[in-house]
Amino acid sequence: MSHKPLNLFYQEPSSDRWVPYDRYPRKAVRELLYATGIRQRRPSGQRMVYQNLKEGLERAGIPYRDNDFRYIRRHPDELMCIVGKPHLLFEYDWPNPIIFGASIFDHPVACPDFWEKYPNVQKTLIPGPWMRDMFAEHYPEGKLAVWPVGIDVEEWRPKQPQDVKPDRVLLYDKVRWAHDRYEKVIIEPIRQHLRTQGIEIETLRYGHYFPEDLKAALERCRAVVFLCEHETQGIAYQQMLASGVPIFAWDRGGYWQDPNFFPDRVRYGPVSSVPYWDERCGMKFETADEFVGRFGDFWSRVQAGEFAPRDYVAENLSLRQCSEKYASIVAEELERPHA
Repeated sequence: MSHKPLNLFYQEPSSDRWVPYDRYPRKAVRELLYATGIRQRRPSGQRMVYQNLKEGLERAGIPYRDNDFRYIRRHPDELMCIVGKPHLLFEYDWPNPIIFGASIFDHPVACPDFWEKYPNVQKTLIPGPWMRDMFAEHYPEGKLAVWPVGIDVEEWRPKQPQDVKPDRVLLYDKVRWAHDRYEKVIIEPIRQHLRTQGIEIETLRYGHYFPEDLKAALERCRAVVFLCEHETQGIAYQQMLASGVPIFAWDRGGYWQDPNFFPDRVRYGPVSSVPYWDERCGMKFETADEFVGRFGDFWSRVQAGEFAPRDYVAENLSLRQCSEKYASIVAEELERPHA
């Protein structure tokens, strides 16, 4: 099947710091430092969405244009795919029909008149199912679609069998809000229980490591305790699963906790920290007491090799199949008659 090139766009917001227009030379210097290896890039989740989408399209043989603003301005009737970030949509008056997402804004109350302001947006892509349901409370359901970006299962292929690893657990700390409180009621009780079981603990905290650090930790650990209030997709935990490492996930449910919205502006629930999941991935817990009560079962199943997390990712979230899904969403919009 032949494809017309997709017009993909992603751009990080940039602002002047000291003098007008200094954002341009500052950006050029940063890119030079990254290119020469003097500075290491710590990619954001949203940038990874764009990078993984392009890699998956290449593997599927689907052509695309990469941030070709000159072309899209010369072809105002062609579909424009704004993968993110939102400022690309908000700061320019694009005449083109648009597919927007999955790197979108956090909640519809941030832009309640979205469809009046941007009637040329044909579809908004949401990275996960519970977030889609949250948006559907405010936006037309027919304008929303769930689309997760793919995971590179080759890049995250395990280098050694699970059963040759030591009895070590990776504690992955992505607790974003009220960390001091959760340190007392969740994190430290988990540490204490693992120590009493004679299990070594390795810790990574979100935003303070590079991808190579996570890969190395996964090669040393037999399982992950994943701590996060909620995830819209959860690329990092899916990379862990792709590495063949089972997860014991803190899936607390309850309300969406973003303090910019909760509790005064938005009360939405239930949410999930592992929105893409089945029984092959591992097990879940809600409280520290439940962790203590269920960890023994989880650990015995890890040692028996009963989980198959990599199979789940390969079957549901590979780069190629997710990028093909993206291309099919674009194709559907191109074929749909619009007023």
